[in-house]
Amino acid sequence: MTEQSRRFLRLRQVKELVGLGRSSIYQKIHSGEFPKPHALGARAVAWLSDDIYAWMESRIAGNNHEG
Repeated sequence: MTEQSRRFLRLRQVKELVGLGRSSIYQKIHSGEFPKPHALGARAVAWLSDDIYAWMESRIAGNNHEG
């Protein structure tokens, strides 16, 4: 992914991309299994698209079993 295509994703977009709900995402963040969001302001957070796509690739790679 190029830096030009890097962008912030809000929770709604992250949920759509990864297929998880809010609670599951935050549980995985707490356990260290999912990227942490970045603060945009006092009450707004977002994830870097690079972080989310890398997490998705790691899930794909982890599920590719030979045999």
